[in-house]
Amino acid sequence: MENFSDRLHLDPVDKKILEMLQEDANYTNKEIAAQLGLTITPVYERIKKLKRSGFIKKTVIIIDPKKAGKNILAFCNVSLKEHTLAFINEFQDKIVKLEEVQACYHIAGQYDYLLTVYANDMDEYQNFITTKLAAIENIAHVQSSFVMKEVKKEYAIRIE
Repeated sequence: MENFSDRLHLDPVDKKILEMLQEDANYTNKEIAAQLGLTITPVYERIKKLKRSGFIKKTVIIIDPKKAGKNILAFCNVSLKEHTLAFINEFQDKIVKLEEVQACYHIAGQYDYLLTVYANDMDEYQNFITTKLAAIENIAHVQSSFVMKEVKKEYAIRIE
């Protein structure tokens, strides 16, 4: 695993390549090279290096949830009854297997975990809560908040 100091080894060209690919991963090496005044081979080698070093983790297509029928986005806060390593690991092992859970964060504060969950409708969300989440032992409390309007959502990470 790369450490924090590896971030400092990015030169301005690497940063620009990352910015461009975060804007649109469909940019070709040729298009990137043309914008940066380089040839294709150095761009290809830099992208390969960025992948190998872990700066580029994955290339994905982002789907519009509503077009996929996912009309509800819920933030689900979860508190555990007990906080032993065994219970924490058991919760995490089970939560990663639930396809409705888009993301799971172990957090500090009033709750132990924050989940993001997409559902077609309220019935599907209720079914998720009552049959899947409630089946996980050691949950003390669940509190859900529903997104009424998405005001801003960015995927790109600012690189300084």
